[in-house]
Amino acid sequence: MIASRRNLAVRALAVAIVLATIGAAVAQSRSRGTPGKFDYYVLSLSWSPSFCESAAGARSQQCGARPYSFVVHGLWPQYEHGYPQSCQVPPPRLDHRIVDRMLDLMPARRLVYHEWDTHGTCSGLDQHAYFDLVRQARGAVKIPSQFADPQQQLTVKPVDIVDAFVKANAGLAADGITLDCSGTRLGEVRICLTRDLKFRGCGADQVRSCRSDSVLLPPVRGR
Repeated sequence: MIASRRNLAVRALAVAIVLATIGAAVAQSRSRGTPGKFDYYVLSLSWSPSFCESAAGARSQQCGARPYSFVVHGLWPQYEHGYPQSCQVPPPRLDHRIVDRMLDLMPARRLVYHEWDTHGTCSGLDQHAYFDLVRQARGAVKIPSQFADPQQQLTVKPVDIVDAFVKANAGLAADGITLDCSGTRLGEVRICLTRDLKFRGCGADQVRSCRSDSVLLPPVRGR
C-alpha cells in the first residue's frame, strides 16, 4: 500500500513537472520582452478579401467600398524561437496623424493602433520610425501580378503562391515565406526580413499552416 502511494506521488510529481515545463515554454514563446531585443521581423500581408468574408471583417473599416487585395497586417519583431509582444504597458499613445498616414497600407484605424501597442512597442523604435519602417518593408516586397487585383475567385496551390512570390522578389527563398490559411481561404502571406529589411529564412516557429492541396483567394471587393 505504501509503495503504491509512493508510485502515485512520483507520477503526480512527474506530471506537475511536465505541465510546468509546457507552461514555461508557452510563456517564453509569447513573452512581453524588452524593446529592441529581438532577432528579425515578419512582414505579414493579409489577403483582404478573405478577411472581409469573416465575421470580424463584416465590422471592419477595411471592408468598405474601396477594393483591397494584399494589405499590411503588421511588421512583427521575432525571436528565433518565439516572439515578444506588448513590450510597453501601457504603450505610448499613438499620434492620430500617423494613423491617418498609414491607412493606405493598413486600412483600419483599430488595426494601426493594435499593431503599435502589440508589436511596434517591441521594435525599440519610436512610433514615427516604426511606421516608416513598416512602409519601407512593404515597399521591399513585390506582389506577383496574378495576385494584384483578381476579379474572379482563384484556386491556387499553396506551393504555387510561395513560388510566385519567390520569382517576383530577387533574393527571397522559399524558406523565407510562410502562409496562413483561414479555413479553405488564404489568410496571410508572411515574409521574413532581417532587421535592416533584407530577405532571410524564417525561424523555427514560423511554419506553414496551409496543409490543403489548394486554397481559395476570393476576388477583390468593391468592383
